[in-house]
Amino acid sequence: MIGRFIGTTREFSAFLVGVLMLVAVVAVAAQQRGAPIGVPRPPLGAGPFIFDTAEQHKIRIVVVARGIPQPWSLAFLPDGGMLVTELKTGQLRIIRNGVLDAKPIAGVPKSAAVRLGGLMDVVLHPRFAENKLIYLTYSKPNDKGLIATALARGRWDGVALTDVKDLFVAEPYWDGQGGAASRLAFGRDGALYMTTGASVANMMDAQDPSHHKGKVLRLKDDGTVPADNPFVGKAGYKPEIYSLGHRNQLGLAIHPDTGAVWSNENGPNGGDEINVILPGRNYGWPIVSMGRDYAGPWQGKFAQEGIEPPVVYWVPSIAVSGMAFYTGDKFERWKGNVFVGAMRMGEIPNTGHLQRIVLNSKGEEMRRELMLLELRQRIRDVRQGPDGFLYLLTDDADGAVLRIEPA
Repeated sequence: MIGRFIGTTREFSAFLVGVLMLVAVVAVAAQQRGAPIGVPRPPLGAGPFIFDTAEQHKIRIVVVARGIPQPWSLAFLPDGGMLVTELKTGQLRIIRNGVLDAKPIAGVPKSAAVRLGGLMDVVLHPRFAENKLIYLTYSKPNDKGLIATALARGRWDGVALTDVKDLFVAEPYWDGQGGAASRLAFGRDGALYMTTGASVANMMDAQDPSHHKGKVLRLKDDGTVPADNPFVGKAGYKPEIYSLGHRNQLGLAIHPDTGAVWSNENGPNGGDEINVILPGRNYGWPIVSMGRDYAGPWQGKFAQEGIEPPVVYWVPSIAVSGMAFYTGDKFERWKGNVFVGAMRMGEIPNTGHLQRIVLNSKGEEMRRELMLLELRQRIRDVRQGPDGFLYLLTDDADGAVLRIEPA
């Protein structure tokens, strides 16, 4: 039938080339329109879901709550409630007994939703049982349409945040194009560690010590500068800086044995990293990277003297987001493993999943496992709950809180 339509082999070849060119044009046009080019993703079902894994066989994935637009971070209250931030709406929500309260928590500062900016991390003070203090990072807008990454603190009264105030506002204000993402973690030293994203338009901002972009910052719990920060008193350096040369850090965790600060960092098309954050060190972006630029060429050098190498890296990128060390007693074979959320793999939409990385006693990678690929969910945050289970946030307009249990 095709032969009758085309006539000759040469004509058929020309027809086939034309079809392939048309497909390519359609694909490029779809990409330019922002249409997803990737594998289909079915809606997240009601669950529970049972999966097998390499070392902790048979796990159950329970949908704890859903209907949370673009959730970013999760924190557990002592009474069993869960706080969840919504990146784009700027709302702080609470889940009690598996039910998402329809009413947002009052007292949250107004944030600006610009790319990865908005209402981001939420953590409790280490002595929350005594002082009821809750910390938030958010994109603070000004009257010129610019944003700055800010740290706010409020007191939880069981219903709302009170006495809310900014403890720290990063400099300078900017348009937020690129990465404005921020994570928080309290270290064993009592200091509060805070990440800031770097601009894509001005990538060398991450190397500039005269402002806060592309850095890990170290603060006291009141937002002031610890006297033993590495650059205190050094001309040209912001005293809050603990490390520099970062692109966009979406995961921050404290190692359960060493107390070291670990962060994960998005590279471009490849070059995602996990780094052990040491005082005063430079982590390379954009001079050193294991990744390629989105157009294809390699981004910078692979290594350079004076630049800290990552302990784990990904090529191609998995768009790392959220990170937690497992220390509980529900998954004996996962103790000491680090879990990292993945938003997509190799720039292909609908390939989000969870990764488990096994480390040796020196913190070196031994092996890794890709998990929950079947769900095809963008995993935004990973947390260990007080019950010893793992909790995940899915990044979606109908985002959900998932719990991983032994089956």
